[in-house]
Amino acid sequence: MNETIKQKALGVCEVLYNKKALDIVAIHVADKTIVADWFIICSGRAVQQVKSLADEVDHKAEELGLTLRRSEGYGEGKWVVLDFADILVHIFYPDERKYYNMERLWDEDDSAIRYSLLREEEEREAARLKKEQGAKE
Repeated sequence: MNETIKQKALGVCEVLYNKKALDIVAIHVADKTIVADWFIICSGRAVQQVKSLADEVDHKAEELGLTLRRSEGYGEGKWVVLDFADILVHIFYPDERKYYNMERLWDEDDSAIRYSLLREEEEREAARLKKEQGAKE
C-alpha cells in the first residue's frame, strides 16, 4: 500500500470531517480495481451540503497535493464524484448512498477506515482526559 496516497486520502477525510460530512469512510480498493487506490465515501445532510463538501475538497485539493481530473454529478447534488486519479471521492445525498451502498460492494473484508467514528472516539477520549486532568487540579 502506498503510504503517501493513503495520507492524502486521510487528508481528504479530514477536510470532509471539518466541513461536517456524515459517516466518512475510506476504502483501499487498489487490489480490486484499476480505477483508483482509494474510495472515500461520505454523505451530506442536504443537496446544498453535498455541493458545499465537494467545493471544499476541490478548494483544499492543491494543499493536499491533489489535482482534480474531473467531477460528475455536481449539478444535481445527489451523488458527486471527484476524481483525483488515485483517490475517488464520492459525496452522497443520504437516500442515494443508502440505495447504492458502495461500502457493501467495495469493503468485502470490512477493512475500511471509518474515519468519522475514529475521530469521534478520539474527541471523546480527549474530553475524558481533559475532565480527569481538571478533576486532579
